[in-house]
Amino acid sequence: MKKYNYILVALDLTPIDVHLIRYASFLASVVGAEKVYFVHNIKKYEISSLFADQLEGVDLDQVVGEELNDKVSTYFEGQVPWEVFISEDPYTESLIQYVVRKYGISLTIVGNKNQSKGTGILPAKLLRMLRCDVFSLPSVDDFSLNSVWAGTDFSNASRKIFSLLELFQKVRNSTITAAHVYEVPVHFSPYVPREEMHPRIVRHSEKRFARFIKSLNFPGTIQQKIIPGRDASHASLLVRAAERANADLLVIGDKGGNTFSSLLIGSTAEEIFYNNIQIPLWVVK
Repeated sequence: MKKYNYILVALDLTPIDVHLIRYASFLASVVGAEKVYFVHNIKKYEISSLFADQLEGVDLDQVVGEELNDKVSTYFEGQVPWEVFISEDPYTESLIQYVVRKYGISLTIVGNKNQSKGTGILPAKLLRMLRCDVFSLPSVDDFSLNSVWAGTDFSNASRKIFSLLELFQKVRNSTITAAHVYEVPVHFSPYVPREEMHPRIVRHSEKRFARFIKSLNFPGTIQQKIIPGRDASHASLLVRAAERANADLLVIGDKGGNTFSSLLIGSTAEEIFYNNIQIPLWVVK
């Protein structure tokens, strides 16, 4: 089972920071983390050009550091050790990538920029850059994992997410739902009526689903959900289904691929980041 010993949380001095700190506290206890690093990047060159006079004699690093340390002390309720890093880098993404490599980070938590009022830190770019899992959090206050959804396409690449799901079921007794979006191959449509193709593809998906779940040797129970891919993207269909089911978390892999669906980084996984998703999203690398 994959371990998540070290967690990085990206803060940007906006209201979503409180949600990130509180959720990191909750999640650190769930995964058994050893330490949490809170990182903020000060783009001093942007500030100085506008407020040079007002900032004269001000130690911005110290002021911001004290503010964030106070904020984390107030809202981080877990017993896991934590540390705040303040840095000045032209590119926040490169800073986070450096910290991930140096400290062996297993999971990076970022705010969902579509839900917050902050500028965001381009989580989709981090998804491509980082070698660790990426967690995107909207402004939510309900920190539960009662219902966890996972997108799967039955590929070997998508198998890796079930280790995390096993952890959730073991530690939080989560209800796990594995969802598969199928699509009618367009190149067959001129020759086979769609009304005949759908039932066949559903039956085919159900058989593959059953074989896939059996091959996992998953110790708990997995609910299976097949979603017809009609006139919308796989990303939007998966997100909307999870939201309608009031899922507490959606888990996907960064890669995948088969005949009827794809969970390739840069396509479905990245699209979900831009899908204005209302629930937390965990991308397993």
